[in-house]
Amino acid sequence: MSTTTELQQPEFTKLELRTAYGPVYRNVSTKPARDARTDEIPLIDLSPIYGDEDARRGLARQIKLAAENTGFFYIQNHGIPDSAIEGALNASKAFFAQSEDEKLLVSKHKGKWYNGYAGNKSGMASPSEGLDYRESFSWRYEPQYDPEPKDPNAVPAEVQPYIRGENYVWEGTAHLPGFKDGCITYWQECLKLARRLVRIFALSLDLPEDYFDSVTTYPGSDGVFNFYPAMSAEQAAASQDIGIGSHTDLQCFTLLWQDMNGGLQVLSHEGEWIKATPLEGTFVVNIGDYLMRLTNDRMKSTVHRVYNRSTVDRYSMPFFFGFNFNEKCGVLPSCIDQDHPAKYEPISCGDWCQLRFQQTDVDTKVSPY
Repeated sequence: MSTTTELQQPEFTKLELRTAYGPVYRNVSTKPARDARTDEIPLIDLSPIYGDEDARRGLARQIKLAAENTGFFYIQNHGIPDSAIEGALNASKAFFAQSEDEKLLVSKHKGKWYNGYAGNKSGMASPSEGLDYRESFSWRYEPQYDPEPKDPNAVPAEVQPYIRGENYVWEGTAHLPGFKDGCITYWQECLKLARRLVRIFALSLDLPEDYFDSVTTYPGSDGVFNFYPAMSAEQAAASQDIGIGSHTDLQCFTLLWQDMNGGLQVLSHEGEWIKATPLEGTFVVNIGDYLMRLTNDRMKSTVHRVYNRSTVDRYSMPFFFGFNFNEKCGVLPSCIDQDHPAKYEPISCGDWCQLRFQQTDVDTKVSPY
């Protein structure tokens, strides 16, 4: 005869995470996700980024605290125009409303660098959590669209092999009015903000404000539209899949616009899932693996997922920012001292991402984003 104790759900379960060097495991609470405290995912007013040096240094202190704690924070007054967000969201909705055959015109299988469309349940970010219940459309850096104008014919020879944009994504969506413009305008605004924000990160790390400028001229800067299709109530009750399984992001940091439907969850220090509840007018920023590595693990690249079994459609638009893919970088000098020697060997952002891509998904043409 079973006792009450034997019938209780265990307090923790083991979660498998994919990393650049193979799987790792974390003990995760089986309790339902709870609301985040303001010290766990703080709301930071980004308007000082456009102010004087004292204002920027004050902002750097706030961001340092958040980056070294949970590694997640909201930003308001970020400067990305509502019109750019609306244009991108309209483009996203128009793309995913197409037939499967139309979306497959830009299938990721047509390219080398994970650009284009990936269908529902074609990826598995975490083997512990089933297939990823989402569709995605992705595009990557192309110098001709850089908001700091670049001549595509003058890209340095050492950079050229690392340009990851592929034109078939635009050729295969030319029938969608305003689609490319919606994508590129949003991407440009995110890239402009990311280049300002990486200067604040430099200040937060006791480095000159322009320290990273030379390695963000042709940066990793990936635009992604995610679509989490609505489930029926019956599907939601029976589903073993979630939106996107537990993972960490790869590059320096992510700017995430999410709609108001919710679903993003962050793993706390205690192994509990906490909700990054949508806040109107904000983006979510989170630290990526490469920046955590460069800071000798000071800044935290935190495990997160999208838990979505909703009966309404959900859309999100992340932008992933990193250094020029050819630049080999080691642990930053301000993050090393006698008691804290460098934990990691230098590696380029491009090689780092490729290591992870090779480990992550069921379908090798689907990035872990």
